[in-house]
Amino acid sequence: EREVDLGDKAKNPCVSICKLKDDVCIGCGRSREEMKSWKKMKNKERKAVNALATERLKALGKTRKKDR
Repeated sequence: EREVDLGDKAKNPCVSICKLKDDVCIGCGRSREEMKSWKKMKNKERKAVNALATERLKALGKTRKKDR
């Protein structure tokens, strides 16, 4: 049976603060490679990247507004 993603479409976490620290954007928490690959990613991959990005921002001591 094919898996169907009925969840919301993953939102691009970009907040237009494109500044990298240790290859991670301090604005959105994504790596340089994740930012470059975003448009080609499937929704499931984007959700995984968003989860990782949120954790990275927590590690940097930053928080981002929850996606609505």
